[in-house]
Amino acid sequence: MIARENLTTAHLPEDEVGDYPFTAVAQGGTEPAGTTYAYHTHHRAQLFQIVRGSLRLETLRGYFIVPPERAVFVPSGVLHEVTYLQETERSYLFFRPEAVVDLPLEVSVIGTTPLLRELILAFLEIPRSDAGNPRAERLVAVITDQLQTSPVAPLSLPSPISERLQIIAADIRNEPGEEWPLERLASRAAMSSRSFQRHFQAETGMSFRAWRQQAKLLKAVEWLAAGQSVSDIAYSLGYSGPSAFIAVFGAAFGTSPGRYFQCRTV
Repeated sequence: MIARENLTTAHLPEDEVGDYPFTAVAQGGTEPAGTTYAYHTHHRAQLFQIVRGSLRLETLRGYFIVPPERAVFVPSGVLHEVTYLQETERSYLFFRPEAVVDLPLEVSVIGTTPLLRELILAFLEIPRSDAGNPRAERLVAVITDQLQTSPVAPLSLPSPISERLQIIAADIRNEPGEEWPLERLASRAAMSSRSFQRHFQAETGMSFRAWRQQAKLLKAVEWLAAGQSVSDIAYSLGYSGPSAFIAVFGAAFGTSPGRYFQCRTV
């Protein structure tokens, strides 16, 4: 659970602290590894495009990994925490809420097409003072149109609602390669194994087994982004060997771990 004292205002562009008349503004830059912006909200919807590096984003209802050449869309008013896992080159776009009513109401990780990346680069080149001119507004319109058709990447993990299951889920996310016997986890939650599985599925929408596998896959993507080898990742996550890991990864993402960052849409 999130303590009230941990809800802070992140470091924001000056205009975002209040508001501004433009449909969207952009900001590029680099974040050092380990930088964390504690739980906060924005009046504007936000798009993080990751050029290099990776980040982890958490909300009250989910956990997201955003590797290179992907982006994450955060709707207006959604409480979230961001941690940059490596030195990360990123672009921020802030949209007026009424400009993105056709985009998802939930946080979504999306694949970025070459066209979308070029559009964002073009928008970044426009001076902030000109962000409301006709060319800028046309670019924003095309960017939002592209976002509506961008595929959602399977890089999220739902969080349980109850505190006792949240604590267990956090432990598994942090150490997904551990065995985590079901009976022991159920005992920690003061439940039978059957009751634990039933409550976990009711709160996350996923079976405990499927949720654990997704936790491993998100950690795999995080480690791949950091440059770890497929073999090291496979053994660290508890697979019998690289072949078993590659098969599970391919079934989830439609490509091999070695080619994942060459595939722009998942």
